[in-house]
Amino acid sequence: MRLLISKESELRRRYDVRWRLTGVATRRAGWLADPDGFNPIFILNGRWPAVSGPAPRNVREWLEKARADVLIEATPVDVQSGQPAIEHLKAALEQGAHAITANKGPVVHAFRELSALAEEKKKKFLFEATVMDGVPIFSLFPLGLPAMDLQGFAGVLNSTTNVVLTEIEKGRSFDEGVKRAQAMGVAEPDPSADIDGWDSAVKTAALGIVLMGVPIKLEQVQRTGISELSEERIRSARTAGMRYKLVCRAQRRGETVDCSVQPELLLAGDPLANLEGTSSAIRFDMDIFSLSLVEHSPGIEATGYGVLADFVRAVQP
Repeated sequence: MRLLISKESELRRRYDVRWRLTGVATRRAGWLADPDGFNPIFILNGRWPAVSGPAPRNVREWLEKARADVLIEATPVDVQSGQPAIEHLKAALEQGAHAITANKGPVVHAFRELSALAEEKKKKFLFEATVMDGVPIFSLFPLGLPAMDLQGFAGVLNSTTNVVLTEIEKGRSFDEGVKRAQAMGVAEPDPSADIDGWDSAVKTAALGIVLMGVPIKLEQVQRTGISELSEERIRSARTAGMRYKLVCRAQRRGETVDCSVQPELLLAGDPLANLEGTSSAIRFDMDIFSLSLVEHSPGIEATGYGVLADFVRAVQP
């Protein structure tokens, strides 16, 4: 929301886009809706408005009362089911709103269903912020690379593990590395989804499903986290001019795609080895050439930009 506010004049000038905040739903505040709009600055400062009438009891009542044209969905990811995000996005599309999410779960568990529903309702289902924040990965294909055949990819896509490994190389403990990632705002209070490779596995599956057109199941991604690496092993590799990184890979095999997430020992000359802190990168291997994208030290605003970019795409004619 901060980016929407800071970019409001630019959105009007460049895209003729005006927006109004008509609904807010949080665990703390519940379902708040007012079609006349809320003051977004008050909301950001924790000044929750008093809303007249009975409160909505669920997402569908909330969307109907808010008269929303766009839903921005940002609930925590459930890697095993994608809920409740899937239900929220379905409700938005069925009630005639564009559906935008920063949640990877719906892409892995309901991409085809939600895409078909969006097409049926002549609305958009967008999810750019789910992988590498605001880097235009999903929007790059197919418009930016028409008639290109993606054969595979390799990337470092999880900031928490990258921060932890970097901190251990500097002499800190595994736990200190996790606390550092939490202090930076990139790791959850329970960092196991990152450390055990689940976040990377979901991102790998999402990329394979959307960009390679294969209905990959999460359990098909071979997954190993970084917890089995000893601190001594990580530091010894660094001393020898190599680095451990949690690498996501996918490779097309006929009609299927092999996917994996595991710690890999990379030579110093490998571009993936040179990533520091929260930085991430991906290399796409295509039938004509390879293309690499690097995101340097992103903060939380980078994810917000991914959502903002999808908002602009959604409301443009």
